[in-house]
Amino acid sequence: MFERLLPHMRVNTIYDINLHTLKEQGMRGIITDLDNTLVGAREPLATPELVQWLDDVRDNLGFKVVIVSNNNQTRVGKFADPLNIPFVHAARKPAGRAFTRALKELGLPAEQTVVIGDQMMTDVLGGRRMGLFTILVRPIAPHDEGIMTRFNRFLERIALSRLRKKGLWPEEEHKKS
Repeated sequence: MFERLLPHMRVNTIYDINLHTLKEQGMRGIITDLDNTLVGAREPLATPELVQWLDDVRDNLGFKVVIVSNNNQTRVGKFADPLNIPFVHAARKPAGRAFTRALKELGLPAEQTVVIGDQMMTDVLGGRRMGLFTILVRPIAPHDEGIMTRFNRFLERIALSRLRKKGLWPEEEHKKS
């Protein structure tokens, strides 16, 4: 059961993802979480570094990008609209409906799409259930998380303990790809 929480890849930040390798593997779309994946949960706008990364992802590498967030429309829209990135808000991840909407927005099948997020219980579980390639990043600002995310982190610690006991999660938590 806990195996469904295992990401296909673990990295420290989005900037550590080898996008060229993903492209060579046939990936063409990115579904990404927002809070604590792209920016801290309390950061309203993209950093200059993130803007550059997104420009490179879309313009130079040709990936399509959509944000899927459990947060509300005001929060996600304020972040995504200036970047001209489509989004799905109030996603209720790990439920599949938001991922289905994101795939439709991208116009791509699951086999050509990655999901990037900072939570095993929402991003990884939801992505794996949909047949997506999952990438787990370390949370950017874990001290700024809401009550539901803190509860999910508690459940993640239990799952990680079980995965480690089974030898499925090495002590080295994240690495560069």
